[in-house]
Amino acid sequence: MPTQSHTQPQMRYDLLFPILLIYAAILLLFGFCLDTPSGILLGLKKIVLNEDALITDYFHLAGPGAALVNSALVTATTVLTIRLSKEPFNGFSLVVVGLMSGFSLFGKNPVNSAPILLGTWLYAKSRKEPFGKYANVGLMSTALAPIVSYFALDNGWGDIPSAVLIGTFIGFVLPPLSTYTYRIQNGMNLYNMGFACGLLSMIIVPLIVSFEAEPNMYYRWATGYNGLFAPVLFCFCAGLILFGFSAFSKPVWAVWAGYRRLLLTSGRSPSDYLRMFGPAPVMVNMGINGMLSTFLILICGGDLNGPTIGGILTIIGFSAFGKHAFNILPVMIGVILGGLFMDWALDDSANQLAILFCTTLAPISGYFGWPYGILAGFLHSAVVRYTSSPVAGMNLYNNGFSGGLIAIFLYPTIIAIVRHRKPQLQNKDFFDAFVHDEPVVPPDIHMLIEEEDVPVPPDKGA
Repeated sequence: MPTQSHTQPQMRYDLLFPILLIYAAILLLFGFCLDTPSGILLGLKKIVLNEDALITDYFHLAGPGAALVNSALVTATTVLTIRLSKEPFNGFSLVVVGLMSGFSLFGKNPVNSAPILLGTWLYAKSRKEPFGKYANVGLMSTALAPIVSYFALDNGWGDIPSAVLIGTFIGFVLPPLSTYTYRIQNGMNLYNMGFACGLLSMIIVPLIVSFEAEPNMYYRWATGYNGLFAPVLFCFCAGLILFGFSAFSKPVWAVWAGYRRLLLTSGRSPSDYLRMFGPAPVMVNMGINGMLSTFLILICGGDLNGPTIGGILTIIGFSAFGKHAFNILPVMIGVILGGLFMDWALDDSANQLAILFCTTLAPISGYFGWPYGILAGFLHSAVVRYTSSPVAGMNLYNNGFSGGLIAIFLYPTIIAIVRHRKPQLQNKDFFDAFVHDEPVVPPDIHMLIEEEDVPVPPDKGA
């Protein structure tokens, strides 16, 4: 089958464009149902004029109405950016939209994201390549949007021109950096951009501190919204499942069979489920994963607020690109065990976020088996608590940074000790998975095995 270019105007999943805009409109309408227009405008002003380091829950800062409207604006901007860049809609498009709509509940807004997108656009121009090739990467690079806010808003130190400059720099350097980090993680950390952003923030933040301008870390965490948002989330996820079973002219048994085949995959990146299995099983997978995530937060005594709903939306998005119930549940269980046996409460806010975002390590569970998934989650529950401090909460994808460290540690260790094979760096290009939408055959997990680590015989002539 001929390969489709990302510059072609007609793509298989162009129907996603209006559907995703409808999703943004629903967020907007729901936000206006929760607050008055004047209250929302005041809340949006607070969001834009606030330094957004972790954890800045927009529910707490500006109210759920303004937070949802901000999410709607960021989501619509994301969808239009992908469309105008002529990037084909595929499984990763759902990832980016889910992630952007989720993180715009606790750290991202259209203002602090814009300079980073400008930097990515300039990078594409410098390479004389279409912006569409890098659009998704630029959108995900907004994990470092709090740095832009800090430079723009810090009293007595930053200003708007310096904020635009640092944001442009971030957007310019992250595409090549993310390509390298993608290879060294061997597809075992789905939040590759989180790891790349973590490395870059480890350079930028110490420079800021060296100039005696240390950023402040925040803790804004809303409570009391479970009664409102639990039914909404369950209804939303149920709607995704029903949509998958009824909207694509396929019999129920065929959709269910596709979903069962999806559950057999490892989730190792890149795994574009939309291309592998079609939209119907993916919608079912998104709904089931969303329900599972919401249920676990509630039974652990957690709170449904900006950060946790953002985590649930991120999981729903990645359900089109590597996550399913069989590979995320063991990692979640590992984090829950960490909360039970380590020196912090299970319902601690950091633990709640770790339960959700630990699913970045789902490929370890899917590729090596559920015991290793539990081990990865258990390690993640401890490591993630300390990776945000050196960067003062400036990397919103802190769990992705922690997940990258664990993936780099566990992958060669398990391969060399348990499987007695030679670890190989992944040689796929980071952008290859994002610029096509033609169907692909799901990879056989047995074809992903590394080379045999066969001892070299001694030289007979020695």
